[in-house]
Amino acid sequence: MTFPVVTRCLGELCRVVDVPQASGDDEGPMEQTTTLADAALEFVHRLEVERGLSPHTLSAYERDLVQFAEFCERLGAITPDEVTRKMIRRYMSQLSTRGYSRRTIARKVSAIRSFYSDAARRDLVAANPAAGVSQPKRPAPLPKALPARGLAAVLDNVTGDDPVDLRDRALLEVLYACGLRVSEVAGLEVADIDDSDLLRVEGKGRKSRMVPISRTARGAVTDYLERGRPQLVGDEAYSALWVGVRGGPLDTRGVRRVVQKRLGTFPHALRHSFATHLLEGGADLRTVQELLGHVELATTQIYTSVSRRHLRSTYERSHPRA
Repeated sequence: MTFPVVTRCLGELCRVVDVPQASGDDEGPMEQTTTLADAALEFVHRLEVERGLSPHTLSAYERDLVQFAEFCERLGAITPDEVTRKMIRRYMSQLSTRGYSRRTIARKVSAIRSFYSDAARRDLVAANPAAGVSQPKRPAPLPKALPARGLAAVLDNVTGDDPVDLRDRALLEVLYACGLRVSEVAGLEVADIDDSDLLRVEGKGRKSRMVPISRTARGAVTDYLERGRPQLVGDEAYSALWVGVRGGPLDTRGVRRVVQKRLGTFPHALRHSFATHLLEGGADLRTVQELLGHVELATTQIYTSVSRRHLRSTYERSHPRA
């Protein structure tokens, strides 16, 4: 999937700034310098090529960096090297004044820091103005896992021989059994399902990993492939595992609709439940990290708070002197 190249002109941001060369008393040729906006768009393009980020992530980078470039231009900073640390802090202050959440501000500052770290490595700037700029602390709400028994009962109630029923049952079982992101489950192809007890998944950054699939989920997928998908599939969905009622591939929006209709929640709730229930059952954090496809262990550690809460409630319920 390729990220759409920005073709619209970003007003005066898209121009090239002419900077005179130092040439003594003579008026020498004009040296062209890249604007901050153009450098930002080039950075986003390289993120697509070199890191294979998703279109959604790339769009967020582009919006955040272009917004920052527009702010800096109003302060008189046109090129990346003209931006100062004070300007970045003023930008953060303005975002806060305009009511942006701490999470959104942190994301925007993260994009600026990534851009300038890259610019410093490529000698695009003499000094990194984002160095030392701290991000606002993000709130860390605990994930809400669905109760294991209640979730199992709901999944067991998704019955019927209709192709859509077979598809929905298989989809929900895979989401819970494998802890997949909504983009990962939507991107599955028939070839990813083989005769083994492992499922091949392409995660963020196009990194593949193998995830165990339960017997229950595999049985539901087999039923869907044999009796459901052949009745739904059209020519354009030949390789896609999940097929919509019109014969085309089921995209992330379609997956969310299925989960909302059947469970009254979001696909990520099944991913949270997957991780939480594994930890409560005795799985170690490193294993859960690998299964979820997290690059950093710190991302997975949020679930330890959920597990500790479960242990505490179990202790208080079970110990006679608690």
